[in-house]
Amino acid sequence: MFPIVSKLPDVGTSIFSVMTQLAQECGAINLAQGFPDYDPPLALQEALARHATTPGHHQYAPMPGLPRLREAIAHKTARVYQVPAPDPATEITVTCGATEALYAALAAVVHPGDEVVVLEPAYDLYGPAIRLQGGIPVYVPLDSPTFRINWERVRAALTPRTRLLMINSPHNPSGAVLTTEDLESLAALVADTPILILSDEVYEHMVFDGVPHRSALQHPALRERTFVLSSFGKTYHATGWKVGYCIAPPALTAELRRVHQFLTFAVSTPTQHALADALETDPAHDQQLPAFYQPKRDLFRELLAASRFELLPVLGGYFQLARYSQISTTESDVAFAQRLTRESGVAVVPVSAFYHNGHDEGLIRFCFAKQEATLRAAADRLREL
Repeated sequence: MFPIVSKLPDVGTSIFSVMTQLAQECGAINLAQGFPDYDPPLALQEALARHATTPGHHQYAPMPGLPRLREAIAHKTARVYQVPAPDPATEITVTCGATEALYAALAAVVHPGDEVVVLEPAYDLYGPAIRLQGGIPVYVPLDSPTFRINWERVRAALTPRTRLLMINSPHNPSGAVLTTEDLESLAALVADTPILILSDEVYEHMVFDGVPHRSALQHPALRERTFVLSSFGKTYHATGWKVGYCIAPPALTAELRRVHQFLTFAVSTPTQHALADALETDPAHDQQLPAFYQPKRDLFRELLAASRFELLPVLGGYFQLARYSQISTTESDVAFAQRLTRESGVAVVPVSAFYHNGHDEGLIRFCFAKQEATLRAAADRLREL
């Protein structure tokens, strides 16, 4: 047998897949993996069905994405962020989910030996994707329990080998959001350096309590050096469609497309047409998402108010972090999450999974992008602890 030398010998199956599998085995309510248990808007489903039976819509779309979809994205971006519209031809690329956009961006600009600053806790894709390019993740912890960025700590992590810095707002898993002051601090930090930025903004339209989402696209100095990632899957409750996009200046877009064309080449044609229809016919959809998700957050927090979980603040995204020290002080977050799934029938994610070294803060993550009945059923079980 031929020897196999793994490029990621320390990486196993994603914790999200593991907890989802455990939930299925135990018949538990799955609040672990970040997906809704309700369908996309009916008009969007109907548009997909219509385009799935349209002649000519079953062949490859153009590599960067359908022109009409890229044009709709440009109009949406200008409308939402009150900025000059990105050029559909040279600054917008439709990708197979934001996951592919992130991987393609890293593959495009990170060379062996380059350092990439990652703010932890972070989505578990970041580190492995950097390492697969021969890059070196440099992990900087966020301040706990607020999960705000300590910019002096970030400054201390920069070296002449720093190629890129990754930010994520609204933040997964904590729900923290970046402020205008944060973007100013970031811009000052990278000024007069060749450091690039990757801004993961897939939860951009899920912000609460009147707090706005601040995009890197709104800061001219950052926009010149940033890959901005967005997700139709998150915005339209259709994570299984796996469609996202990247907005970046022309030079960065050109490099991203060099990778994209050999990674997936093109995204599902009827799906792109359906999304273009949705952006054209219901441009206000994204503006309605705060009012759609905030009641879910508030209901879930209200239902757990009488429980023994300590709930951390959530300003954005669709995840709720909770401390379980009043229930158990001896179990690791992994052990507690597994026991919760098996004994209480509610699957969650241990937050240590978002740290490269398994750092355990005694926190678990719930997903509240669920129907009210699902949240109530889960809360009934959780209050019994």
